[in-house]
Amino acid sequence: MSPQLVELLWNSLLETLLMVGVAGLFAMIFGIPLGVSLIVTGKDGMLAHPLLNKALGGIVNATRSVPFVILMVAIIPLTRLIAGTSIGTQAAIVPLAIAAIPFMARIAENAMREVDPGLIIAARAMGATPGQIIRKVLLPEALPGLIAATTVTLVSLIGYSAMAGAIGGGGLGDLGIRYGYQRFLPEVMLAVVVVLIALVQCMQSLGDWLVRRLSHR
Repeated sequence: MSPQLVELLWNSLLETLLMVGVAGLFAMIFGIPLGVSLIVTGKDGMLAHPLLNKALGGIVNATRSVPFVILMVAIIPLTRLIAGTSIGTQAAIVPLAIAAIPFMARIAENAMREVDPGLIIAARAMGATPGQIIRKVLLPEALPGLIAATTVTLVSLIGYSAMAGAIGGGGLGDLGIRYGYQRFLPEVMLAVVVVLIALVQCMQSLGDWLVRRLSHR
């Protein structure tokens, strides 16, 4: 590839990292508390509330059931309202975050279900409040699972960010479509695929290492 295409590949990689990083941050900030809410408002939860639990679960399931490409198109007015545009890297972050939050919530919920119920029962017997149990028992004990959930979410976001290129979302997907497909440059498409695979492998390896490290504390 020419130096110009190498520079484009590097800039596209940075755009992808920006999209994945910001969307992943929003997924953690909003997705983990949403997962906690699904746990504590469940049938046997500390703050059992069947109606609220069903409402939250319905929203999560409805959002997760929409294919990402359709979601991107469906929320273009919202994207334009938030980002000021419907194309480019900043615009792509909006649907990426909206798709990642319920995805993260459901995986985080499953991770927290693996916490030994006996620990929570013991904490309640000692007079701990629900807030204290969440902060000092539930989240710390589920931390390896939450790290694994975050890793899965980030890896999924890398794939979603590539799809965002189909509607001018920027990043590696956009580069692959504009140069590799539309301009018939197979070497560019190959380079994009290789970089995406390497990015996923690095992300997954780092996440697995953190999980192993925290699981043997």
